Amino acid sequence: MKPAELAQARGRLVAFAAKMLASLPRSDQRRRGETYLRGLMLDGRRKSIEPMTARLADGDEQCLQQFVSQSPWEWPPVRERLATRMQEAIAPLARIIDDTGFPKAGRCSVGVARQYSGTLGKVGNCQIGVSVSAASEAACRPLTWRLFLPAGWGDDTVRCAKAHLPPEERHRPKWQLALEMLDELRQWGLGPPALVADAGYGEITAFRAALEERELAYVVEVKAATSVYGKDVLPERPAWRGSGRPPQARYRRPPASLRALALAAGSAAACQVAWREGSRGPMAARFLALRVRPESVGLRRAHPEALPLAWLLCQWPEGGGRAEQVPARQPARGGDALRAGAPRHAALAHRAGLPRAQGRPRPRSLRGALVSRLAPPRHAGLCRIRLPHPAAPRLKKRMRRPEPVRRPAPAAAADGLLRPAPARPADAGCPARLSSCTLGHDHT
Repeated sequence: MKPAELAQARGRLVAFAAKMLASLPRSDQRRRGETYLRGLMLDGRRKSIEPMTARLADGDEQCLQQFVSQSPWEWPPVRERLATRMQEAIAPLARIIDDTGFPKAGRCSVGVARQYSGTLGKVGNCQIGVSVSAASEAACRPLTWRLFLPAGWGDDTVRCAKAHLPPEERHRPKWQLALEMLDELRQWGLGPPALVADAGYGEITAFRAALEERELAYVVEVKAATSVYGKDVLPERPAWRGSGRPPQARYRRPPASLRALALAAGSAAACQVAWREGSRGPMAARFLALRVRPESVGLRRAHPEALPLAWLLCQWPEGGGRAEQVPARQPARGGDALRAGAPRHAALAHRAGLPRAQGRPRPRSLRGALVSRLAPPRHAGLCRIRLPHPAAPRLKKRMRRPEPVRRPAPAAAADGLLRPAPARPADAGCPARLSSCTLGHDHT
């Protein structure tokens, strides 16, 4: 980058940081925030404070450490300004509720425990952050987030005091954190587009009921074994014989699974849907849409007259076999934008330095991640301005030649002759296994 371009980008960065950090009362706090943001955007593998200050000409490790972890500035106004800016720039078609893991080596950081992490793909020592992201066909950015506190932290008062954890912050399920963030966005005046979530949230009946109470349209992934009734099944009241307690109206038929209802509808009820243009042509598949009534004890008590209706969307595989998993984001409008949410978690962790951050006391959760969200993303799906280190040499990238694919030779028969593998019989179009599907609800 030329000096003129660097000066122009520096001016835009300072103006952006001044607008986002305008709520900070002291000028030195706003200056340290701009310095921390500039350090996140510079080239370098480690994004913790010590290596960043080594790359910054005006970097002060002690000042940046105090700004991130101990300085008494309020973070909610900064988060509100950032969320409003992202909402205006992205114009989201949907919001994605998801969680991501930040691998850790120690046990002193807030929320660290051995738990499942999608980043690792297994159970490991990590932190878990729950986020609500705005997604369009061009971008996907988190609007707000929470740090998940495992149940074991509530019993360890010594570790909570050492991490400066406020006494009101205790264990809450992830779906409750998601509802708190949705209420927070509504208080900020950000309109609610359709919500999408995976089975970790869609399987929870209380979460779906809370979305319906807030009159929010949603598409969530559920498992194929979820119990439901067909749309025509209603509570039945047998005739009273004149003695004893009068019978109550209730569902007399046993519930069915989503897999059973989909197979009963058959492949003839599925229709071809193309959701976007891929690199090799239109991406299309056959989808099935049915009206169902999700069933559970809580829903029956909340709706004694009749269970509410919902849309069931599932993908019917071509040629039978195992049905592919249908993420909640596929049937929603703006599928390209919703698929862009995958790289955002790695970008957040990389810029915030969470995987390699030192175990330091933080009175407020993910404050470093809040400042890091002011930096543009690193993945190729979104544009960004990168500030190279002045002393860093320019290196040319070398294209690696792909290795040839070696196919194994066919096995020889007993008589020494090579025979082709027998052809598989054509399937009748009925899937042997329907792994998952989605439930949707539209209040419009």
